[in-house]
Amino acid sequence: MQMGLSNKRALVTGSSTGLGRAIAEMLAAEGASVVVHGRDEQRTHQVVDGIRLAGGDAAGVIGDIATAEGAAEVAGAAGAVDILVNNAGYYDGLRWTQLGADDWLEIMRVNVISGVRMIEHLVPGMRRRGWGRVIQIGGGLALQPAAGHPHYSASLAARHNVTVSLARELAGTGVTANIVAPGAIRTGPTEEMARRAAAEHGWGSQWNDIEKAASTAWFPNDVGRFGRPEEVAAAVTFLASTHADYITGADLRVDGGVVRTVS
Repeated sequence: MQMGLSNKRALVTGSSTGLGRAIAEMLAAEGASVVVHGRDEQRTHQVVDGIRLAGGDAAGVIGDIATAEGAAEVAGAAGAVDILVNNAGYYDGLRWTQLGADDWLEIMRVNVISGVRMIEHLVPGMRRRGWGRVIQIGGGLALQPAAGHPHYSASLAARHNVTVSLARELAGTGVTANIVAPGAIRTGPTEEMARRAAAEHGWGSQWNDIEKAASTAWFPNDVGRFGRPEEVAAAVTFLASTHADYITGADLRVDGGVVRTVS
């Protein structure tokens, strides 16, 4: 299936590693010109070099989009972007009793306001050109929060809410806004957490055993494993494509069935 991404320019925030990297690589493989964003110059340019070696078109931009100045610099360096993937964010694992007001403010600044700033900078150009895609990376905790890390779940819920509101604002403009909501995905930090949990709960030392146990007791899902970054990237690539013109304000869950809804 041709995605229709040739001659489209995409900015993927937080794409020097993990999910963002997989998204940037797949968009480039499908013909988009990709702007790889990160705060670490070496990692960012490693991703750029890898995309170019694979025959794709990529450039790198360094900056902290959680600040007004950094967001403006990144947006300016990215140029006229057709596809904005707001992926950058962080998770600190803090629980209710460990949190103070400053922790809540910080995670909202990084996980929500940074994305809003990129929307403010880049979506007006999409509207003028009559075509664009805004894809926010959310998560199942936005809909089914757990007792722990409430500030993180709340920041995801804000991302989801912002996206639907933006989709309605953009009605009739040719620009869509959608959410991709991953479940537990096998990235470096997730694997590290799973291995720590395995040591505590006696799940064994082999990854296959750890993944199976974690997918049953920790992040129960119907598939019985963690997702892979490329599976999230595929969902983002589809929503970025010309095949998704009729999809806006949607929540595409890539979570193995963790979140279940009936309508």
